[in-house]
Amino acid sequence: MDYSEKWGKTVDEAVGLAIEDLQVSRDEVTVEVLEEPSKGFLGLGSKLAKVRVTINDKPEDIAENFLKDVFVKMNINVKLQAVYKDRNIIINIEGKDAGIIIGKRGHTLDSLQYLTSLVVNKNREKYIRIIINAENYRQKREKTLETLANRLAHKVQSTGKSIRLEPMNPYERRIIHATLQQNGKIITRSEGEDPYRHVIIELKK
Repeated sequence: MDYSEKWGKTVDEAVGLAIEDLQVSRDEVTVEVLEEPSKGFLGLGSKLAKVRVTINDKPEDIAENFLKDVFVKMNINVKLQAVYKDRNIIINIEGKDAGIIIGKRGHTLDSLQYLTSLVVNKNREKYIRIIINAENYRQKREKTLETLANRLAHKVQSTGKSIRLEPMNPYERRIIHATLQQNGKIITRSEGEDPYRHVIIELKK
């Protein structure tokens, strides 16, 4: 069943009954009010509200269909799979053109991730996080950033001079911060405004 029609004293009550019937959350459905409630004279002839509640397309299907359409228009040959779990959609992309999707330092991948997030979360009450990965780029990039963070921290300790990294997205900045969090001689902080926000590594005073 992809929709349910219910009656209630109020629209909200009718919607609640329909959602319970469909066993979904409020942000997974579209509500159509078929009849507004009304009160008759002295309570006689009162009219109940009637609604039709329809289940929206699954968020992972929305994400997958959006990306497939983008790739067709870009003439890119890849395969993708979207999995929805705990309000996260993980999308894995593989294929001979995966390098094009990644782009320089993952910029194209990040842009696709941002656009997909806009599409999936449009008119949605509860935010769903989108993570797009291509040919395990995210894992490889994470290891690269961890190595970079440790190397630069050692340099800061040796020279006593702070180092400002290149601008990074929030995900990559978190990796730098997390990697050096246990280093008792180093502190990290972020400065600037996105998309030019960057991490600074310096000695703890």
